[in-house]
Amino acid sequence: METSSKTNQHKLCLMRSFVEKQDPTSKEVDDHVLNRFLRYRKLDVDKATDSFLKYRKWKRVVAPNGTISESEIQNELSQKKLFMQGFDMKGRPVAVGFYGRHVPVNGKEGLALDELNRKLIYKYFQFILVILHIKSF
Repeated sequence: METSSKTNQHKLCLMRSFVEKQDPTSKEVDDHVLNRFLRYRKLDVDKATDSFLKYRKWKRVVAPNGTISESEIQNELSQKKLFMQGFDMKGRPVAVGFYGRHVPVNGKEGLALDELNRKLIYKYFQFILVILHIKSF
């Protein structure tokens, strides 16, 4: 088990080195976040690094200032389709979404989906468990 931990730590150091070389602003990212990408990619450093850098690029496009203001997502907030539902047995927050309540903007479905993405980042980005009810969506 100790060998596994050392291997994991070594791969984490390698990944951090690759990530910071390609995106110096990633120095602020903690090891926990990088470990999530490593585990997702089964400890493949190259794939994890690639996934993480794509995520950082995506997040800069969706939330250029690092946050989303309520004024940017008023349509989504008014539809009352995503709610906090307490915590699971491990203490992780649970959100429940009713996507059957999604009302696209006439002729602008792409814009409505962009706003929906911003809402998810705005309030629910760190959540692990999300339950979606998609009947009649």
